Amino acid sequence: MANKKKTGKRYTEERIVGILKEIDQGRSIAEVSRQHGISEQTIRNWRKAYEGMGTQEIMELKRLREENAKLKKIVADQVLKIEDQEYLLSKKW
Repeated sequence: MANKKKTGKRYTEERIVGILKEIDQGRSIAEVSRQHGISEQTIRNWRKAYEGMGTQEIMELKRLREENAKLKKIVADQVLKIEDQEYLLSKKW
């Protein structure tokens, strides 16, 4: 059997918030990192990114990221169309 490479994130934003709440409740970063198999540096990075956010804010952030990705794709498609039109108009037929 061929090894399949796992794609995507290992932890959802909701789970990250749950892990950070464990630390806020008084558990040490070292203890939580051992329990979940996460490096302490990863937890510190998560704290910087998600500190003070609740589940609703995380869901809104996720929705905004998805919308932003769609808009970027639309803009990229439009730029390609414009470049194609400019190329065709610059030719002498």
